[in-house]
Amino acid sequence: MVLNNKVVESDLRNRWHDSVIPKLCEFIKIPNKSPAFDENWEQNGHIENALSLVKEWCEQQNIANTTINVERIKGETPLLTIETAGQGKHADDIILLYGHLDKQPEMEGWDADKGPWKPVLKEDRLYGRGSVDNGYAVFSIITAIKELQENNIPHARCVVLIESSEEGGSSGLPEYMELLKDRIGDPDLIVCLDSGCGNYNQLWLTTSLRGAFFGGLKVSLISEGVHSGNAGGIAASSFRVLRGLLDRIENVNTGEVIIKELNVDIPSLRKQQAEKAASVLGDNLAASYPFHKGVKPVFENPFELILNRSWRPSLSYIAADGFPKPENAGNVLRPFSMLDLSFRLPPTIEADTVGDIIKAVLEKDPPYNAEVFFEKKHKADGWNSPVPPRWLEDAIENASQTYFGKEPVYMGEGGSVPFMNILSKMFPKAHFVVTGAMGPHSNAHGPNEFLHIPTAIRISCCLVHILAEHSKT
Repeated sequence: MVLNNKVVESDLRNRWHDSVIPKLCEFIKIPNKSPAFDENWEQNGHIENALSLVKEWCEQQNIANTTINVERIKGETPLLTIETAGQGKHADDIILLYGHLDKQPEMEGWDADKGPWKPVLKEDRLYGRGSVDNGYAVFSIITAIKELQENNIPHARCVVLIESSEEGGSSGLPEYMELLKDRIGDPDLIVCLDSGCGNYNQLWLTTSLRGAFFGGLKVSLISEGVHSGNAGGIAASSFRVLRGLLDRIENVNTGEVIIKELNVDIPSLRKQQAEKAASVLGDNLAASYPFHKGVKPVFENPFELILNRSWRPSLSYIAADGFPKPENAGNVLRPFSMLDLSFRLPPTIEADTVGDIIKAVLEKDPPYNAEVFFEKKHKADGWNSPVPPRWLEDAIENASQTYFGKEPVYMGEGGSVPFMNILSKMFPKAHFVVTGAMGPHSNAHGPNEFLHIPTAIRISCCLVHILAEHSKT
């Protein structure tokens, strides 16, 4: 049977407004933070509540030949699995589809009428933590599969994995994948809906994801605080020493990470794709960030900005310790200064290799023989997509033209989805469709996170198209 694009668009729009959006509002209310931000996640039960809500909704869709299970490994967050038998001549082929349910912490700065656990529907946007990152994914996947079945469109066997610790680095996922490897089989197509889009007018395909490495740098010269009038000029400031150590790893004027092992040669194909994305976005790329009036980005050229956020390392300072609040600060030379450092790494660098390098650079020959300690914390590998086959390129092109009215755009993303690297290593022959609705100002991880509903619906429609085209290969 031939897929009727207008029917698909109408069906999915109705299903989203009648069923998905109300359920997403319920999902937003649950503070199911990732274990990285809620060490008592098991006792608090929020992850379990979110999982039950989604599982119940999936069961209510009554998709034929489907089994829905919750997998459990002691000490790890649960994993929701949904398996739908294939239909047609490619019934034995396998498509693996991925999303996650866990959320980032609350963060400050939400508008007065909004909040992390308060769903707010305003025009085309659904505000609330976990709306776009990544609660919508499972609903998009299931509505797409249901649409195929209701229109008697053949499709491969679909295996859906919805995890609940992605925001903490997917620590339990390798063990789950080993547990489920016989059930999963060997997929030839992998779909992930946990990525971004440069605008809400086109289908954006993620070609790469940066890796990440997190660590804490602590500098101490004295064992207790001392009156600055007494000690200033005799004992060095721990912050001054720390500031100097940072010059070993970052150019303070440009933001360039100067450790050579953290830089790579950018592939020519990725540069070509970045040029195309830059021509589409132009000045809108920088304008999508909440700069203060008159503040400029690191580069004026959007091409360089895209490479900066996708293939070049960067350093952010995400937390501090040893500094009292101003109202509690005495005139004291403090005993220590500490910063948490977040490195974003090029997609092809293994995160395991950088921790010792950074530690050695920062701890070597400290000024004044200061006590300097770099603590290695979390890490996540990046990912670089294989070149898609012709049928998949055509399916993506046609899906974007049909449901967005414009050609698709390929671009690397700056964030990390550790699972993608895990899957690439497990299934080296698989091809990938990595996309998502995290677009301008959607602010995943920050205040006022929102899902742009029309984009989410169009992504669902595109997924229907791609799954249907896969069955024709």
